Amino acid sequence: MINFSPVDYTIIIVYLIAVAIFGIITSGKQTSVKDYFLGSRNIPWWAACFSVVATETSTLTFISIPGLAYISNMNFLQLSIGFLIGRIIVAMVFIPRYYSGNMETAYEFLGNRFGEPMRKYASVTFILLRIFADGVRLFTTAIPIKFITGLGYFECILIVGVITLIYSYIGGIKAVIWTDVIQMFVYTFGAVASMVIIYNLLPNGWDDVTAFANPGDKFQIFNLKMSDSFSSFFTGGYGLIGGLVGGAFLAMASHGTDQMIVQRLLTCKDKRSSQKAVIVSGIIVTVQFTIFLVVGLMLYALYEGVDFKSLVINGQNLTKSDEIFPMFIVQSLPVGLAGIVVAGLLSASMSTLSSTFNSLASTTILDLFKGKKFIKDEKDELKYSKLATIFWAIVIMGTGLLFQSETNPAVDFALKIQSLIYGGLLGVFLLGIMSVKAQLKDAIISYTFAIVILSLLFILPKFGVMPAINLTWFTLFGVVITFVIANITMLFRKRI
Repeated sequence: MINFSPVDYTIIIVYLIAVAIFGIITSGKQTSVKDYFLGSRNIPWWAACFSVVATETSTLTFISIPGLAYISNMNFLQLSIGFLIGRIIVAMVFIPRYYSGNMETAYEFLGNRFGEPMRKYASVTFILLRIFADGVRLFTTAIPIKFITGLGYFECILIVGVITLIYSYIGGIKAVIWTDVIQMFVYTFGAVASMVIIYNLLPNGWDDVTAFANPGDKFQIFNLKMSDSFSSFFTGGYGLIGGLVGGAFLAMASHGTDQMIVQRLLTCKDKRSSQKAVIVSGIIVTVQFTIFLVVGLMLYALYEGVDFKSLVINGQNLTKSDEIFPMFIVQSLPVGLAGIVVAGLLSASMSTLSSTFNSLASTTILDLFKGKKFIKDEKDELKYSKLATIFWAIVIMGTGLLFQSETNPAVDFALKIQSLIYGGLLGVFLLGIMSVKAQLKDAIISYTFAIVILSLLFILPKFGVMPAINLTWFTLFGVVITFVIANITMLFRKRI
C-alpha cells in the first residue's frame, strides 16, 4: 500500500509553485543576453559552486546511485575522487583561458583557436549530447512520480518540464542558479532524512547494515583486484585506476568543455572565484555520493538483501535497480516527510533540467546564430534566446520518453552517452592548448573519428559483438583517439 497522503501532495504542489516564483523574483530584469546567459558576471562563487553541484546531481544521483549500491558496492566512490582531481586540472588549465579571453561559451575557445567551423561543430554535438543524456535524467524523474500518482510517463515528464521551463524562460541563468542553491539543500535534506528513517526501521540499527553488507564486501570503496586479462581490465566493474584516471578525464570534459557546467563558472566575477567554485564543488559532490551510496546499503539491509526483482510495488515486481529508492519513498516514509523527499527528488531533476534548457539556448544563440541577419540588435538577441529556451525544453521532454525500455542503471547509461562526445571534445580542447601545429582540419577529422569509434564501442555490445567497456574509460579513449588521429593528419599534411 502506498503511504502518500494529501499532506504530501500539498507539500509537493506548494514546493513546485514556490520554486517557480522564487526563480522569477531572484532573476531581476533581463535586458541583454549577458544578463540572460551570464548573470552579468556578478554571481558569488559559493552560489555558482552550489549551482554546479545541483546541476550535476540530477535525479540519477538521487535514484540510481542508491540502486547501484544495492546491487553492487561502494566502488562508484572511486569515480568521485577522480572527479575532484579532474576539477583541479580544470581550475588550473581551462578557467584561466576562458577568463583571459572574456569568453561567453566554452566553444568560443575552439573558434578562436581553430576557426568558427570547429566552434559550430562542437556546439552541435554538445546539443545532441545534452538532448539524449538529459532525456535519460528526465525519464528517471518520472519513475517515482508515476508510482505516486498513477499518471503515465508522459504526464509526469510534462509536469516537471513545464514548471522548470517557466522560471528558466523568464529569469535566465540567475533564476537557474539561485533556485539551484535552494534545491541543493532540499534534496540533501531529503536524502539525510531518508537515512534516519531507514536506520529507525532496522531492528538493530547500523548493526543490521554491517551484517548484510559485510558478507558481500559492499563497503568496499577501492577495487584493488587485478584483472584476469587485459580485456577485463577495461570491461569489469569500477576499478581503482579506471575510477581515478577515468574519473579525472570525465570531470575535465564535463567541467572544462561542457557548456552546461562552464556557463556557471563564467558567471563568477573573476578567475579566482571561478576556480574556487569548481574545486569546492568536487568536495561537496564526493560527500553527496557517499550519502547516496550509504542509502543504498541501508536499503539492502532493510530488505534483507533480497534480489530487487523480488520487491513489489502496486502488485508488480521491480524491473530496474533505479526503482528501489522510489519504492521505499512511497511505501515507507511517514506523512509529510515523504512529500519533502519527493520534493528533493524533483529538486535534483529541476536543477539539471533548468541548466540544460539555458545552456542549450546559449549555445544555439551565441555559438550558432550570433551575427546572423535576423538578429539585428540586443533586443532581438534576447527574444530569440527565450524562444530557444522554449524549443529545447520541448525537445528534452520529448526525448525523455525514449528510454522507458532501458534496464541498466540510468546513471551508468547517461554517463556513457555523455562520454561519447566528451572524449573527443576534451581531446580537441587539449589539442588546441598543447599543439601549436594543429589546424582546423586536424581538429575536425580527429574529433569525428573519436565520436564514431566511441559510438561503436557503445553500440556493438548491445548486439553481443563485444563486451561492454566500463564508462570510466570512454573519455580517456576519446582523448587518445583524438591525439593519435590528429598527429596522423598533421604528419600526412606535412608530407604533402
